Amino acid sequence: MKKVVLVRREEPSRSSDTSSSSSMTIRIRYAECQKNYAASTGGQIVDGCTEFRPQGEEGSSLALDCATCGCHRNFHRKVVENR
Repeated sequence: MKKVVLVRREEPSRSSDTSSSSSMTIRIRYAECQKNYAASTGGQIVDGCTEFRPQGEEGSSLALDCATCGCHRNFHRKVVENR
């Protein structure tokens, strides 16, 4: 079984109905790296990184780089879950 969740950010949902007492949160996590190293030659090669692990603490510039593969967080698949 693959472990996928490493970065979590929860935000309250923005609903137009403010009279509702229930609050829905959005959970964002970053899964496997999808950077294609052979794109310039027309091929498809990925590094096999299965999870995003930030190099630095939240809020720093290093928090956007993966400690496992060195790629920027944008190369990792973004998974949005509603709670």
